[in-house]
Amino acid sequence: MPDSATKREQIVQKMMIAAAFAVACSPALAQQKPGVTGDSAVVTAPGKGAAARVVSITASVDAIDAASRTLTLKGPGGKTLDLPAGPSVKNFDQIKVGDLVLVRYFESLALELKKGGSGIRERSERENTETAKPGERPAAGTARQITVIADVVAVNAKTQTLTLRGPKRTVDLRLRDPNQIKLVKVGDQVEATYTEAAVISVEPAPKPASKKQ
Repeated sequence: MPDSATKREQIVQKMMIAAAFAVACSPALAQQKPGVTGDSAVVTAPGKGAAARVVSITASVDAIDAASRTLTLKGPGGKTLDLPAGPSVKNFDQIKVGDLVLVRYFESLALELKKGGSGIRERSERENTETAKPGERPAAGTARQITVIADVVAVNAKTQTLTLRGPKRTVDLRLRDPNQIKLVKVGDQVEATYTEAAVISVEPAPKPASKKQ
């Protein structure tokens, strides 16, 4: 049996796959139809940088497997995706075929240079889960944050690449700002903070348009 962390990763992967549903972006629930919207941003300052993106995915519930707590969702192109709704999705029994499922996914990476860093290489992780209260519409949210302090063991100004050695592995990180890499030297440290959050909520099916007399 996969552990809870593996299940969450699988769900997040399915969320990202669901982004392929849309051909064109459009406001989701506001138009009462499936769709995908997204935005991203990059901010830099001397010795610091951050990038973030947000994706909102809306799909209609095409089928429900109560035994396995699985929703079959249909996107704007008519494609379908099976999404497990784990125990964190409270009030599962309220979900009906035709309801709209809204998934909001957020991720960000923040980097901070620590000149002449002499700290211990380390990795820490924290997680938080919120669920709907009894009687509310089905919803669940999970947030995870990972912070790593790594040593700078190589700097390649030509490729704008840093080689960072963390507590568990060594990775190459490419900086897209040439002014940033000029600040980094072997022996410095970099603190990287990765954050991801996903919120799933269910809205009632849209009411059929009234017929004009």
